[in-house]
Amino acid sequence: MTPSPASVAPIRTGLIGFGTSGRVFHSPLLAANPEFSLDLIVTRDPARRELAGGRHPGVRLVPTADDLFAAADDLDLVVIGSPSGTHVELAHAALDAGLAVVVDKPFAVTPREGRGLIEKAQRLGLLLTVFQNRRWDGDFLTLRGVIAAGALGEVRRFESRFEWWKPEQTKQWKVGATIQQGGGVLFDLGAHLIDQALALFGPVDGVYAETVTRRPGGAADDDTFVALHHGSGVRSHLWMNGIAAQVGPRFHVLGSESGYTKWGLDGQEAALAAGARPTDPGFGVDPESAWGMLGRDGSLTRVPAERGNYAAFYTGLADAILRGAPVPVDPRESLRTIALIERINLLTH
Repeated sequence: MTPSPASVAPIRTGLIGFGTSGRVFHSPLLAANPEFSLDLIVTRDPARRELAGGRHPGVRLVPTADDLFAAADDLDLVVIGSPSGTHVELAHAALDAGLAVVVDKPFAVTPREGRGLIEKAQRLGLLLTVFQNRRWDGDFLTLRGVIAAGALGEVRRFESRFEWWKPEQTKQWKVGATIQQGGGVLFDLGAHLIDQALALFGPVDGVYAETVTRRPGGAADDDTFVALHHGSGVRSHLWMNGIAAQVGPRFHVLGSESGYTKWGLDGQEAALAAGARPTDPGFGVDPESAWGMLGRDGSLTRVPAERGNYAAFYTGLADAILRGAPVPVDPRESLRTIALIERINLLTH
């Protein structure tokens, strides 16, 4: 999935979108890595243009993706952080312009669309990857280590949640986005939770789901539960809910020998949103009070948390572009998640 290296550092990068994806995640991660230069940002919103220019002096600001593609000769890479329903069209245009491409999750709205992108990238010999940043959450890295060490015995049940209380949706594009446009919490948060479950426990041979729209006038689901049966025998129960007045544990995992429970979300997104940099001391580090608990009731111990590391995605991407390493996320893995989301939507609508 990775073409031969064809660039030299810094990797000249254009970013499409300066909402949460571009502003909170991609631009600070790119700026923190000296092997990339952030040269161009696409946003037409005046307030976002002002913010982007202030945070990234010297960056070229343009109002449309067409303006970016017109400057493709001055770029090596495009990062797509626009609304979900635009990802595929923009990725095709970027590949047609001869650029390496990072697509934010969800990779596509349908498996057919995703396969089309993968096939085109292979045919053109261009790099294509997907920003599945939650693979580098500190709590997920810690759980992978706990499982790999055999501390749980045979894993039987995996519970995973992204829940919070936000009764009003503040992002206008999300208010009106339908499932056919990649809207809803299943595409938004399920793209992370399902990806993590597949990474831990492998392919799925059984699916059950409940999708509900609770916000008045909502165009897609905002309260969703998914149950997966993996071929490995593990059962995954996944909750995604933006209107949860009380939240459950982030992870609750039961095995034949012990269990592991972790409360609270990884702190990297909140830190980046508050202006922290990935290179800051303590970035991605959970306090001991937030560590997960391992063992059986009456005999529990805290497990030191691994450091969260969203910057690892771009370190891996630089290795892929400059040195021919594998991409940090194989798009065929993200395609498996999109196929499951499509299957769930067919079951529930």
